[in-house]
Amino acid sequence: MSRILVVDDEAPIRLLLREAFETNGYDVVEASNGFEAVRIFREGEIDLVITEIIMPEKEGIEAIRDLKKIDQDVKIIAMSAGGRLEPHFYLQMASKFGAQRVFQKPLSITFVLAAVKELLQ
Repeated sequence: MSRILVVDDEAPIRLLLREAFETNGYDVVEASNGFEAVRIFREGEIDLVITEIIMPEKEGIEAIRDLKKIDQDVKIIAMSAGGRLEPHFYLQMASKFGAQRVFQKPLSITFVLAAVKELLQ
């Protein structure tokens, strides 16, 4: 069973993704910021990370950069609703730092699940 790390500072988003992934046979671990994400990634077998970009404490771009230093082959999906800038700016940056797929919020669970399945094959 593949293990997914869901990183978002909003608990309802984490819950939505957890339910969608678990319903589709994935094991899910959660983190509420980039610091937690990096710690959890170091502690266990994580097959894919899906992370928000704009979060308090340690943002998704920093987390992506740190995760890639730990394991350059880590599979990462980034998501964003934007912040001071439009979402596509943050998502472009996430791609440059190593995210293989990016999604603008609100998410299409169908598209996210398809991306997860594709990346984990």
